[in-house]
Amino acid sequence: MIVTFLRTSLAAAISLAAFVPADAVDISGAGATFPYPIYAKWADTYKKETGNGLNYQSIGSGGGIKQIKAKTVTFGASDMPLKPEDLKEAGLIQFPTVTGGDVPVVNLEGIAPGELVLDGPALAKIFLGEIKTWDDPAIKKLNPKAKLPSQAIVVVHRSDGSGTTFIWTDYLSKVSPDWKSKVGANTAVEWPAGIGAKGNEGVANNVLQTKGAIGYVEYAYAKQNKMTFADVINKDGKRVAPDAASFQAAAANADWANAPGFYQILTDQPGAKSWPIAGATFILMHATPEDPAAASEALKFFSWAYEKGGKQAEELDYVPLPGAVVALIKKTWAAQMKGADGKPLLH
Repeated sequence: MIVTFLRTSLAAAISLAAFVPADAVDISGAGATFPYPIYAKWADTYKKETGNGLNYQSIGSGGGIKQIKAKTVTFGASDMPLKPEDLKEAGLIQFPTVTGGDVPVVNLEGIAPGELVLDGPALAKIFLGEIKTWDDPAIKKLNPKAKLPSQAIVVVHRSDGSGTTFIWTDYLSKVSPDWKSKVGANTAVEWPAGIGAKGNEGVANNVLQTKGAIGYVEYAYAKQNKMTFADVINKDGKRVAPDAASFQAAAANADWANAPGFYQILTDQPGAKSWPIAGATFILMHATPEDPAAASEALKFFSWAYEKGGKQAEELDYVPLPGAVVALIKKTWAAQMKGADGKPLLH
């Protein structure tokens, strides 16, 4: 189970940090659960290679934004990018690390992963509480051959401030005028239906334990837990499955070079092979940090991850950033991240 894997990885990162040599620097981060599987993996490998530890708290994007603004961590992590004006006001810089995807996961007896297909309007009506049973005509029309039970749908959503929720609700806002006007897109919304759970871990566990449930999680959680996911009809009207290839197809439309503050939202992208509920995940750091040594070490960690962590990201079905984007990020670090003496933090 991925929840066990995650807890083990985090425990390892924390316990290893206790044995760091005196001249090593620990990095603290908090935020998004969406990238937690890969950050935990990277932290473990980086610790073995360098002796430097990373203590990352998987508390949700909302918490990550609050903690970096409060200067209680070296970096915050969020799947909802902050707008350039918000970055400037808070004295922050922002950069992406990997791309992944939200996927709808269900607990339906007799339905195999990828056997069910849903579209944006149907997902919006389910999460609005308007489609109440699995044999609703709208679902049956999309799945004429599936044996759909006359079973109540139990909606499971995030209870914490979450970038995964932002990606999900941003997508629903683009495909459903009703969702946009009644609920909208944010890290936390007023849910019209369902039960809340904390973190991707909590949503995954609730769906696994609840007959008739539907929820949304980052794909690594669905894959590691062997959850039943649904395919989705994308913007081009094509049925697509969630995987690294469809996430990559969605990410291919991102114009990072012309995005101030790397502000990019990747939901509902065009392209026959594009997964419609994709998103990048972001790191937030102070441009002039109070602890320059820790900030410098964090930049070294992410530089290492870009250069050596791509294979591990792919193994967990995240999409590494193209080399050209990494070069843009490092250029941003050199220009904007400086110590009190005005010198760049990463040499």
